[in-house]
Amino acid sequence: MGDPSLALPGGADPAERTRVLRRAHAAFTEDGRVEAPVRAVIAKSWRRCARARLSPECAPRLELAEPELGAYRAQHPLARVMPLFRDLVGAFAAHGAHLLAVCDARGGLLWVEGEPATLRRAERLGFVPGARWAESTMGTNAPGTAVAVGQPVQVFGAEHFSRRVHPWTCAAAPVRDPGTGRVLGAVDITGGDGLAHPHSLAFVQAVARAAETQLALLAPEPAAAGHDHLTALGRDEALLVLGGRRLALGRRHSEIVTLLAHHPEGLSGEELAYALYADESVPAVTLRAEMSRLRALLGAEHLLSRPYRTAAPLEADSTAVIRHLAAGAVSAALARYAGPLLPSSTAPGIVRLRRRIEDQARAAVIARADRGLLTDWVCAPWGADDPAVWRALAEALPPEGRPAALARVRTLDAELGAAPEAGHGRGAAPGAGIGARPGGRATHPQPAPS
Repeated sequence: MGDPSLALPGGADPAERTRVLRRAHAAFTEDGRVEAPVRAVIAKSWRRCARARLSPECAPRLELAEPELGAYRAQHPLARVMPLFRDLVGAFAAHGAHLLAVCDARGGLLWVEGEPATLRRAERLGFVPGARWAESTMGTNAPGTAVAVGQPVQVFGAEHFSRRVHPWTCAAAPVRDPGTGRVLGAVDITGGDGLAHPHSLAFVQAVARAAETQLALLAPEPAAAGHDHLTALGRDEALLVLGGRRLALGRRHSEIVTLLAHHPEGLSGEELAYALYADESVPAVTLRAEMSRLRALLGAEHLLSRPYRTAAPLEADSTAVIRHLAAGAVSAALARYAGPLLPSSTAPGIVRLRRRIEDQARAAVIARADRGLLTDWVCAPWGADDPAVWRALAEALPPEGRPAALARVRTLDAELGAAPEAGHGRGAAPGAGIGARPGGRATHPQPAPS
């Protein structure tokens, strides 16, 4: 089922859609009334424009001209993925007489490329590299609004706040830094009524996701940058880069270092024992002996006590995934997610962390409803038996692509003993984690030997 917020205002007829939106735009600019069928995302944007005292006759201004523009573009992070944008969007834009546009986080246009006749029309509008199309400057428009709200946005005709932009339709999606989750800018497709379809927004979302993945691949590895780093996702035994050394940790040491990476403030002996041992009768001397062996391995300068902590905060792949998810950078999070955290560990603290990361990642993938992200999840070992994500994928696919996904949902529901029309939970067990089976026991696939 599609997102109702993407339903075309006024129906599928372009002429009727234009009339309906122009009436609604006129009503708002005259007395601030928002009439149906203006979508919520557009109504909120129009109200922001009104609060900013923008005129519906507003025009863009050129902020950067050559050679400053060329120098700024060359050093901008999105310059590294422009070849990808051109590969994915260029042919589509040229074929449909549309434009590919890329803006920075302030709504400044960096690149505008496409079919020559459409480019000339855009130039007369002021939709050119170096012009600022921030929502605060040009009102509601896809690239400017996308970076303003940090979400993909599609704007049809008279949904644009500026009347001079009413002949155009555009769809844009923000692109985030895979390391920090901050918005770098947006990729946009601009053109005429041919873009007035939800598929256009799905397309730019997929392009933005591909760009985030490419940026993550182009980023230097933490070890290459000289940083200490722990890799524990999808591995039973963690790999630690510390002080220029690569250390393969045993299972208990993997659990300890992972817990310390997630608690840079440190853990008392009692807290660490509670997180490590399911058996509360384990004597304190057992943990002290384990920490003594770990200190000998890492070096006394790297492992401190009272409380137990690393000398400097330790970056881990699992902490990076949590940070990306918190920032809404789902693509970047999945690019780092190599599987469940220390999948064979039964340490209570690790089990809690593992479930937290998996549940947050899974919920973010389902909420994003991006068919690429959903496909990546169900094609991974940890997601292959997840009926909720298969169901979400079926809803995101076009009708001709749904039967196979729905068949997989029915198979998994039957295996897990769930009713065919059950909700999106894993089987019938409420709150079950990723890889959960009836009875609540998690069964995580083991990684292949390295």
